[in-house]
Amino acid sequence: MNSRSIAVRRASHSDSWYSGSESELRRQLDNWLNKAGPSVHGPARAIIAPHAGYQYCGACAAHCYKEVDPSSVKRVFILGPSHHVKLSGCALSTAKICKTPLYDLKIDQSIYDELYKTGHFEGITVKVDEEEHSLEMHMPWVAKVMEGQDFTIVPVMVGSLSSEKEALYGRLFAPYLANPENFFVISSDFCHWGSRFSYQYYEKDWGEIYESIQKLDELGMRTIEKIIPKEFSSYLREYGNTICGRHPIGVLLNACHQLQSGGDRKLSLKFLNYAQSGKCIYKNDSSVSYAAASLKIE
Repeated sequence: MNSRSIAVRRASHSDSWYSGSESELRRQLDNWLNKAGPSVHGPARAIIAPHAGYQYCGACAAHCYKEVDPSSVKRVFILGPSHHVKLSGCALSTAKICKTPLYDLKIDQSIYDELYKTGHFEGITVKVDEEEHSLEMHMPWVAKVMEGQDFTIVPVMVGSLSSEKEALYGRLFAPYLANPENFFVISSDFCHWGSRFSYQYYEKDWGEIYESIQKLDELGMRTIEKIIPKEFSSYLREYGNTICGRHPIGVLLNACHQLQSGGDRKLSLKFLNYAQSGKCIYKNDSSVSYAAASLKIE
């Protein structure tokens, strides 16, 4: 069967990266959201959220998903990095339905048509889509916080973009970000530290290795909060921090920059939580960092 005739994307990472049981998954998500407490920087128009196994980053992700006001959202854009396929631009799924253990999510084909017409998006097979976790890991969260609402999703796989292409896609997505009926999820983990990631930046003046990693990530988070794309690019060049969703983040910052240039909107991006998969003490240790941020537009 031709892949383009397969309209359904399976929840291919359930039962491994997160629970495939509806009742257990619902219990976990409720628990994390309750522990995250009330909204402190919402309603969010966009969030930056981690995409690792829920056992590692679920509690962190809840801190930005709690900022969503589902009553005003009609479409959820999910921008995630491509970990397995080389892309020089952005790509769209050929599926029409994405399954989650909670319920199925419908891809907005009319928005896909608009994106394809720009000439800057390509299609990916369902097989390629199912192999990528950066988009799927947010679908149960979206299903949970949007439950009971009539909405669609717009998943977008983001490739290794140049600064110029981040600016291009930022311009393309800016009108959608400006629309209060749209909500953006930017999928990204933060520092991947250790020999297995070929990254072991360590500043001894910052303390133990895990403290150095946190300081490094905090510098990145503070830079992102400025919403100045060039400064984030400069930070990445200086430190080489292995933020896997740096290109989706770059697209968001450029879209925000477009909206700010109009002068009639106030944008505020704030990080709300930070965590690490473990504390690195020795050079042969490894860890992945997670961060949760919320963007307000007034």
